Amino acid sequence: MTEHLVVIGGDAAGMSAASQARRRRGPDELRITAFEQGDFTSYSACGIPYWVGGQVPDRDSLIARTPAEHRERGIDLRLRTRVTEIDLDRRRVRSRRTDGDSGGGTSGDGGSGGPEEWTGFDQLVIATGAEPLRPPLPGFDAPGVHGVQTLEDGAALLATLRRDVRRAVVVGGGYIGVEMAEAMIQRGLQVTVVHRSAEPMATLDPDMGRLVRVAMEGMGIEVVPGAEAKEVLLNADGRPRAVLTTVGEHPADVVVLGLGVRPRTALARAAGLALGDSGGLRTDSSMRVEGAEGIWAGGDCVEVLNLVSGQHQHIALGTHANKHGLVIGTNIGGGRATFPGVVGTAVSKVCELEIARTGLREREATAAGLSFDRAVIEATSRAGYYPGAAPMTVKMIAERGSGRMLGLQIVGREGAAKRVDIGAVALTAGMTVDQVVSLDLGYAPPFSPVWDPVQVAARKLVSGRAVSGT
Repeated sequence: MTEHLVVIGGDAAGMSAASQARRRRGPDELRITAFEQGDFTSYSACGIPYWVGGQVPDRDSLIARTPAEHRERGIDLRLRTRVTEIDLDRRRVRSRRTDGDSGGGTSGDGGSGGPEEWTGFDQLVIATGAEPLRPPLPGFDAPGVHGVQTLEDGAALLATLRRDVRRAVVVGGGYIGVEMAEAMIQRGLQVTVVHRSAEPMATLDPDMGRLVRVAMEGMGIEVVPGAEAKEVLLNADGRPRAVLTTVGEHPADVVVLGLGVRPRTALARAAGLALGDSGGLRTDSSMRVEGAEGIWAGGDCVEVLNLVSGQHQHIALGTHANKHGLVIGTNIGGGRATFPGVVGTAVSKVCELEIARTGLREREATAAGLSFDRAVIEATSRAGYYPGAAPMTVKMIAERGSGRMLGLQIVGREGAAKRVDIGAVALTAGMTVDQVVSLDLGYAPPFSPVWDPVQVAARKLVSGRAVSGT
């Protein structure tokens, strides 16, 4: 008897799961139906800021696999179709065409469109992604105020930028915020970033975030800390003229939201599936939803285990989503695969500045009940005498007593960010800072000083010259 797999969500996790399951099981064994609310599948949302900024030439460059390619592989892919209900008792989902609707993803929030249809399933993959935070404040739903989550979002923002716009305000100073600030600078706009925290990049410790702020200001970006948005003030034509915050009014012809995302789990919640503290779906290591046989979930709608803190958290990254999909598809296809967890690695850039982190920040280590020491060092990306050596600041924290590495942050110029991968491997392996010092890393003057900057930070911790944390 042919089994039926239904996939909700047509981007990284959902279509990776569908494709992997198809590789392992042919159409006679497994029928696959995938629902996607938007017009596109399997694309890089992480690349949207660079498409908007002009570094990526066109939209199609971001698409890894088209709907036609998925259909050629025997997947019944239904675009512009929103799943509005999951019926676990009868093992079926209800869907509705969204022709004429706006927005992307598969949120399950109802809406107008064609007639509803029920589709039964034996196995179900929930890959509904995340949704950008848009505060319920005056003016934030006006034309010219843009989130950046889907290709449709990117196209809408580019349409606004083709108007006579000169001033951009980015609301939020996290990864999306700094990347969109760069995109606006690349477009030749005057850029202001307003954010609530004391320093941008709250995924870093404040001392490292300060380095980001200083560098952004040096690029001509106005950075306004401690500024909570209150309203987007509108012109007579209903488009932005300024963003009003708790510390003043900031002129704007276009507003870009960089406030982060939350798991899109309204469907799952309504179906009674297990959610974690962040609202993301909770799964086991095989990516099966806890307490729900034959129900799988992956991508930005799930919580993941942090291997350093031992706690679950929501991290929206395409790297995780693709791995989740591979694990799910392998298991549905009859194999065995697991996703053990993450260490919280992320990299970004704003113009020439590279930003990286992995593991725990100081406040996360404190919240996990860990006492730690910290070391901050200044270094260069290459041997100091070699042309092109660029500065970087490296911060490392390690558990007091055991010496177990807990976290690494790097802010610098070319050649800085990807060094964080040394820390990601060390954290995954549970290495101590002594072991990091002893790592046999590659060396030649064009690539590194004789002591890699990450090892210099580890040496400072080993030597006892580090500063104690709480």
